[in-house]
Amino acid sequence: MSITTESELVGMQKASQAVAFALKEMRNFAKPGMTTKELDDFGGQILNDLCAKSAPYETYGFPGWTCISVNKEFCHGIPSDKRILSEGDLINIDVSAELNGFWSDNGGSFVIGEDVNQHQKLIEASKEILHKAIHNIKGGVRISDVGHIMETEAKKRGYKVIKNLTGHGIGRSLHEAPHEIANYRDKFNLTRFKKNAVVAIETFISTTSTYAETFQDGWTMVGNKGGFMAQHEHTIVVTDGKPIILTEMNGIWN
Repeated sequence: MSITTESELVGMQKASQAVAFALKEMRNFAKPGMTTKELDDFGGQILNDLCAKSAPYETYGFPGWTCISVNKEFCHGIPSDKRILSEGDLINIDVSAELNGFWSDNGGSFVIGEDVNQHQKLIEASKEILHKAIHNIKGGVRISDVGHIMETEAKKRGYKVIKNLTGHGIGRSLHEAPHEIANYRDKFNLTRFKKNAVVAIETFISTTSTYAETFQDGWTMVGNKGGFMAQHEHTIVVTDGKPIILTEMNGIWN
């Protein structure tokens, strides 16, 4: 969507604060010995208390309130009472929701407990790349140029990007134009960011894989060459200068 009125901006701010607060609280709540279903129910209750509706559930009938992916699961992981979190697990939580007709999306990867499996370097790379990408976005900038920044920064750190997972426009529905904000320079994408547009910018930084494939459950995605992936995501408003980071409350850069 494009922000045209003050009330639209306020609506997006409220929806974004809901998903950002849920993500932050879920991150603080997660601990070894907990099931991903427990964690999801905790997040779902927060959204419910804020009168926000789970976007993946509302849009796709996803079997959970949030997407929770662990270790070699890259994204769209289904919360389960059989999946128990362990010390050192790499976990990704993606929270998106609708509130009063406005939709917002955010996500982040982090380690459960102590970093015994040495995932923190990958996580920090993803955070730093998202920060650099977002702060290079303004009206008129080519989407492919921001993708080039992401891929270049990943390569500098010895990582790859997932080429078939992308950021997207958002606002009046979960996925809107521009539909493919890729993590690499797509030379065929000549689209430019537009001032006042609302977009969800996300990183997909990988140790070995370059494509994500759907697992046998029909939802969870894993790497075509295995390994691990970190994702971080903010919903922003594009401006002529510094973007407005609507989900900043989630604290993924802290």
